[in-house]
Amino acid sequence: MKSGRQRVLPIFYHVDPSDVRRHRGIFGKALAKHEENSENMESVQTWKDALTQVANLSGWDSRNKNEPLLIKEIVTDVLNKLLSTSISDTENLVGIDACMQEIEMQLCLESGDFLMVGIWGMGGIGKTTLAKAIYRKISSQFEACCFFENVGEDLAKEGLIRLQQKFPSQLLEEPNLNMKVLTSIKRRLHLKKVLIVLDNVNDPIILKCLVGNQDWFGQGSRIIITTRDQRLLISHGVLNYYEAQRFNYDEASEFLAPYSLKHKIPCDDFMELSKEVIGYAQGVPLALEVLGSFLFSMTKEEWRNQLDKLKSTPNMKIQEVLKVSYDGLDDKEKNIFLDIACFFKGEDKDYVMEILDGCGFFSLSGIRALIDKSLITISSNELMMHDLIQEMGREIVRQQSLEEPGKRSRLWFHEDIYDYVMLMKANFKVNFLSSQVLEKLKFMDLSYSRYLIETPNLSGVTNLKRLVLEDCVSLCKVHSSLGDLKNLNFLNLKNCKTLKSLPSSTSNLKSLEICILSGCSKFEEFPENFGNLEMLREFYADEIAIGVLPSSFSFLRNLKILSFKGYKGPPSTLWLLPRSSNSIGSILQPLSGLCSLINLDLSDCNLSDETNLGSLGLLSSLKELYLCGNDFVTLPSTISRLSNLEWLELENCKRLQVLSELPSSVYHVDAKNCTSLKDISFQVLKPLFPPIMKMDPVMGVLFPALKVFIPGSRIPDWISYQSSGSEVKAKLPPNWFNSNLLGFAMSFVIFPQVSEAFFSADVLFDDCSSFKIITCSLYYDRKLESDHVCLFYLPFHQLMSNYPQGSHIKVSFAAFSMDAGIAIKRCGVGLVYSNEDLSHNNPSMSQFNSIFSPPLSPNKSTVVLEEIHEGEPNGNGCSNVDGLEEENSEYQTADEEEPSTATACSEDHSESEMRPQKRFKGRHDKDIP
Repeated sequence: MKSGRQRVLPIFYHVDPSDVRRHRGIFGKALAKHEENSENMESVQTWKDALTQVANLSGWDSRNKNEPLLIKEIVTDVLNKLLSTSISDTENLVGIDACMQEIEMQLCLESGDFLMVGIWGMGGIGKTTLAKAIYRKISSQFEACCFFENVGEDLAKEGLIRLQQKFPSQLLEEPNLNMKVLTSIKRRLHLKKVLIVLDNVNDPIILKCLVGNQDWFGQGSRIIITTRDQRLLISHGVLNYYEAQRFNYDEASEFLAPYSLKHKIPCDDFMELSKEVIGYAQGVPLALEVLGSFLFSMTKEEWRNQLDKLKSTPNMKIQEVLKVSYDGLDDKEKNIFLDIACFFKGEDKDYVMEILDGCGFFSLSGIRALIDKSLITISSNELMMHDLIQEMGREIVRQQSLEEPGKRSRLWFHEDIYDYVMLMKANFKVNFLSSQVLEKLKFMDLSYSRYLIETPNLSGVTNLKRLVLEDCVSLCKVHSSLGDLKNLNFLNLKNCKTLKSLPSSTSNLKSLEICILSGCSKFEEFPENFGNLEMLREFYADEIAIGVLPSSFSFLRNLKILSFKGYKGPPSTLWLLPRSSNSIGSILQPLSGLCSLINLDLSDCNLSDETNLGSLGLLSSLKELYLCGNDFVTLPSTISRLSNLEWLELENCKRLQVLSELPSSVYHVDAKNCTSLKDISFQVLKPLFPPIMKMDPVMGVLFPALKVFIPGSRIPDWISYQSSGSEVKAKLPPNWFNSNLLGFAMSFVIFPQVSEAFFSADVLFDDCSSFKIITCSLYYDRKLESDHVCLFYLPFHQLMSNYPQGSHIKVSFAAFSMDAGIAIKRCGVGLVYSNEDLSHNNPSMSQFNSIFSPPLSPNKSTVVLEEIHEGEPNGNGCSNVDGLEEENSEYQTADEEEPSTATACSEDHSESEMRPQKRFKGRHDKDIP
């Protein structure tokens, strides 16, 4: 802090800042204890000074504040400070302050109108650097921000449609944004004040399709456009623009000074060299950077020799200046540079290095040389290159043969490639898959080859590791040479909609780890010995229509992930599961052979109660089971045998009425939109109450050990303390914390209108000791059709050593989302005990009523609700709370009620009294302390 390199933002959490400043209270006691030892005096004084200094800093006082809102305030403030302090990166950018001031004037940030501003100038002059500096400085003033770097290149590589999909997804920070709901997306953007930077725009269609209408964005929005073409801005009506300027001599000298310091160049030599470099770079920052990195690392004799070469080329263009650095590379480094310029810009570094090493180019040292010479950079492990340098590299290749592209060392433009292939095909001069050419090939991607009918002979590419044939919609045959690929570990045939089978040689792929057949809607036959793929770990076969699996399938002992989502065949022939004895066809062997399977997806497979699901219980290692969108009424009882099952997804099982007993290992049950679900009994849930709670060591927050998400608008009655809104307070029974306590059950009711939401709960004891719980993070790609109840459980034995055993509890729930529309309608908290506890006035039976039906009349343990409005549903069916709260107390009690209240409730719910009551005796779990 004293060094000026740290910023301290104090949070006074349930602490009076004046106590910190004046060393009173618990701070004073602690300091006084340390002062008893004379050896600590110097340290104590240091601590006192630090406490005083911290208390005088601007920070947050948590007392009497809503904690979720306080946390949100802190996070927002810290984020803004991080964004603003990142501007310190501009301190070393020569001449940028004056440029930024001028652009900020053009932006008119104080105006609430929509505005577009352009930054134009030649390549390499610093337009992107300037736009990034502005973006970092002002982005905290906007509700949504996005920097689309090199958008012109994205248009060329991915096309306009993909660019239009990517734009709102990145702006709204939703990678899986559903573009089918375009009206909703436009409405959301229209309500937001956004900051968008479109970098390196080279085609007016980009502006027309991405930001063509100012009504798409909220008031006060700003669009910044960088381009080399001033006319492009004017034609789109962008009248506010700034022309990026070249460095003058003094600025260029300042820019080069760090190179002199780095390489310890004598002052006189620096003056001589910098004068020459500035002259050739013509004030262009990129040229200065490349020449500086290249020449300043040389001896005096070497850089003078290089300057003599430059002098021999009159009227030199900037690209020719940049080529000086390329000329200084050795042959292998030149090849690496040209490969990156032509093929690998923006690709993963490790992926590219593996390819380059296969060509014998020594990629590690080569890439380091390119970085040192400022020809490439690495960002997020991706190889990046300025487009001006890329153009220079590609021009070097073009110059190899201006008239005949086929004579060049590299082809990257699709028309040149097509012409060359057609020429070679006509002259019968080349076999692209000959062993002589492709013996070192490791990756082959022929995706989207619409006219590919049969894969070529692959026997000459035995070192191939990845074969991708995704969306080859005409592919109907895979060549038998597939089995020769002993090193193949990844095979992707996704959406090959004409493919019906694989060759029998597929079973020879002893290294295959991942196989994808999803979307092969006509696929009807596996090789009989498919189970010989002993290394197969992941198998995705969504939406295929095969009738029978080979018996060898059970031999896939290393298979961990298996997905048949959207199976298209009739349920009676579902090949995964054994069929009944009267079914047509042979009965498959049990799936017990899949001893490593941890993730199984049978969503949308048209499964019903008539389908034999009993073999699911044989999957002893299964941890995640997805059964969404099926037609069964009850779950198979054999699921209770899945002793390692943790995650159960049942979303949109519309006919599901009852959940059978689940294994105690389950901690997540998602039954969104299971609209027929009638009852989840306490008997089903209680075995799921584990003694262990999860904690995030970084965030210091707790995660529930059990989560259940189901349709409904009522919180179960056995969750004793309930309230409308997002907060519940309660007075706990005397001696509530005892050896029979398992933990707390909590619940809330929501009807969110968004696709993704995040929920948390703050638990406070006696207004002094608290902790935060991340209750759940929900994602749903289908609209919720009704209110939903979230139930979760918190084991408490391991926590109470750190928290006082208070007599009052307050739980505050909060919902967070990028969108509006989330409301917590109701919430509740209840104690969970292992068995009968009469001495503390706890019921000997745990009572549970349907979430969907009116509750039963209350008994001695029934909880009264606070803040109940007339006519509002509640967990007990009582609307009269008079006389049930202690004087001057905001808290509910579980052991106080008046006869009149109980009578009123009974009269109001006589119908429910006639219905049989379900009661379940709590049982003691020996594993629970």
